[in-house]
Amino acid sequence: MSISNQTQAVLLLTAYFGKPTKDEPKPLSPTEWGRFAQWLKDHEVLPDALLQQDPAGVLADWVDRTVTPGRIRHLLARAGALGLAVEKWERTGLWVLTRADPVYPARLKKRLKTASPPVLFGCGRRSLLNQGGIAVVGSRHPSKQDIAFTRHLGGEAALQGLSVVSGGARGVDEAAMSGALEREGTAVGVLSNSLLRAATSVKYRKALMAGDLALVSPFNPEAGFDVGNAMARNRYIYCLADAAIVIAASKERGGTWNGATENLKKGWVSLWVKPHQDPASGNSELVKRGAQWLPDGELQLSALVDRPAGRPFDVPTPQSSASDGSVEYRSGPGSADLPTTGKEVLDSRRGYDLFLHRLELLTARVPVTPEQLLKSIDVSKSQLNDWLRRAVGEGHARKLSKPLRYQWKPQQSRQSSLFDDT
Repeated sequence: MSISNQTQAVLLLTAYFGKPTKDEPKPLSPTEWGRFAQWLKDHEVLPDALLQQDPAGVLADWVDRTVTPGRIRHLLARAGALGLAVEKWERTGLWVLTRADPVYPARLKKRLKTASPPVLFGCGRRSLLNQGGIAVVGSRHPSKQDIAFTRHLGGEAALQGLSVVSGGARGVDEAAMSGALEREGTAVGVLSNSLLRAATSVKYRKALMAGDLALVSPFNPEAGFDVGNAMARNRYIYCLADAAIVIAASKERGGTWNGATENLKKGWVSLWVKPHQDPASGNSELVKRGAQWLPDGELQLSALVDRPAGRPFDVPTPQSSASDGSVEYRSGPGSADLPTTGKEVLDSRRGYDLFLHRLELLTARVPVTPEQLLKSIDVSKSQLNDWLRRAVGEGHARKLSKPLRYQWKPQQSRQSSLFDDT
């Protein structure tokens, strides 16, 4: 693992490399680092300058009640411990991100600002951290019915082209992530402890090697379970997602409750709750406080995502022209929608040919999920799946995974699309 001087400085100031002694100064918390980093920025000082120059001179004008120059000097003197830690992380395939890295999750910085974690440790495909998705949270001891529902929900997210974001804990978290991975989808697990152990676990090895999974933690990769860390990581689950679903929550207690109520207070993402018959349950209370009941029946998960105008996470999406029905591409709200000039009804005699024409129109530049196609082509789900398999087999379309999508495959004589996956 090769880390820059900048990353070394941030790690030394904010990360644990082992259990601290009683009187040893603690690394800076996210809030403390936020204050300190802002001061460095305002004074045009890069963090690595603290490694190259005498910190006392660099911090001559710095005044803070808790982040003292003495504490800074002590933390920066841990270079030996950092070197040993980096060597161990490298052997187990871990990577490190700081807020200055371009691939650091944009949602965390946008929603948490200076309170976003200064360092993220992780393994697996880093790009999944910027993919968004559906956060699924709940009890560590759910009922059999809740486990079955959650596993199905994770599978549906995969089939609808959405990633699952959860906490990696036993119970609801594991069920949601397993459901997505079993259906060739993707998942992000935000761990509060034992990242190093999880990175080498047989349970996650296949998904990590396939690029279907990212495990991430803002805490030391070898940290054991800590109630405070478990509570703190809940906000990161919500802030990495585009919408959240609570399967089961205990009223007024537990991590699921605290995370959900904090999200309601902060308004990070829309919050949906699995229906519960008991009006005194935590689920019912969350709805009283502003959450929404999860709709019954077959879910279109993209409909749960709020996408107000001006949202910074828009991606190029197909839109239909109001004037002539042709397709143009732009960034903007409604990224889950496909162009429609009137929903096409495909009859059985010439349906496949019309389907191919519509498939080319809809997916020539941007791959889409089967669920998005169903919104624009009036056929049954089974008929659509049959035609998609046939189109792939005949070379008219390509099937993309992680998440599952389909895209029109241009003839060899055509110029390759700029949006083709390589």
